[in-house]
Amino acid sequence: MLSPTLFPLFCVLFLCFPVAVIFTVQREITAATSPEFGFHSRNLHASTPVVRFRQQIPKDDEQLLRLAFRVNPNQPSPGSIRKLAFMYLTTAPLPFAPLWETFFNGSSKELYNVYVHADPTREYDPPFSGVFENRVIHSKPSERNTPTLASAARRLIAHALLDDPQNYMFALFSPSCVPIRSFDFTYKTLVSSRKSFIELLKDEPLQFERWAARGPIAMLPEVRFDDFRIGSQFWVLKRRHALVVARDRRIWEKFNKTCLWEGSCFPEENYFPALLNMKDPRGCVPATLTHVDWTINEEGHPRMYEREEVVHELIVRLRNTRPRYGEDGINGSDWTIGRSDPFLFARKFSPEALELLMGMARTVLFDDSACGA
Repeated sequence: MLSPTLFPLFCVLFLCFPVAVIFTVQREITAATSPEFGFHSRNLHASTPVVRFRQQIPKDDEQLLRLAFRVNPNQPSPGSIRKLAFMYLTTAPLPFAPLWETFFNGSSKELYNVYVHADPTREYDPPFSGVFENRVIHSKPSERNTPTLASAARRLIAHALLDDPQNYMFALFSPSCVPIRSFDFTYKTLVSSRKSFIELLKDEPLQFERWAARGPIAMLPEVRFDDFRIGSQFWVLKRRHALVVARDRRIWEKFNKTCLWEGSCFPEENYFPALLNMKDPRGCVPATLTHVDWTINEEGHPRMYEREEVVHELIVRLRNTRPRYGEDGINGSDWTIGRSDPFLFARKFSPEALELLMGMARTVLFDDSACGA
């Protein structure tokens, strides 16, 4: 039995305990929605993000990807709307943002989501606006010839998985990418596909050098040379393959190593093709839907279409070009013979071409009958 002197103290503690619990929980909630989580506002250094996730988003990539894999189903629930996740990886303002605005304009916002990974060490003037405003995820520095570009793409996938369970296809873009079909055509093409679209090229020039860029046996035993693949950095993955990326630790550990030879180091073009080639090659159409012209190669960069080249005939040619299919680096396996998937996007375009592209947006780019779609 409590003594008379202890009884008042016991009552005080009993009454104060719920207040302490509430205070602690409130602090945890505040931490979960602090500026280091979720989306940033127009100003990348703004103190408060406008859009918040439904749960705490770790800054550590490994924790982020583990959470993305654990809390999401393999496919959206039956009868739910299937959404496209448009993911932009950039180190500069998006020069074709007005064109993308026109592309999305008139389409239901229930059909897509936008995500931007913007290197926080760079300046963004003009700032992101329109469909891109408040869509910048927690980003980290990214540069060529390092694993950081592939890390940024993995980060985008994780945020898109966590943000919306209805995201069904995940498409990656650079600042120089432009759409060359209407949103309606693009949406129907992608959500009707049973497979991802990603190049799985084998026996490419300098393929061994890329495989051995971290050291002669650094990729072994997890990634044999026969499993190594090369492909465009710009792919469209189905949700099940986005989850494969989120779950992977073993293969990423190899590609996340520092290269000994930077000139052969392109993890963003090797990790995703190699991973899906090893995990589910038959679940992929071995081609990219983003057209690029490699007949001109300037220090590892493809041809850039200058302002004077942007004419109606160029869009016709880009649309009518057959993608290169390749598990074998030529035409792919037997089931791709006779296949001709439409290019939906194209790169690289000079920022000076924006005015001309905007001028033909309604009558050419987004008119699916204009070029024999």
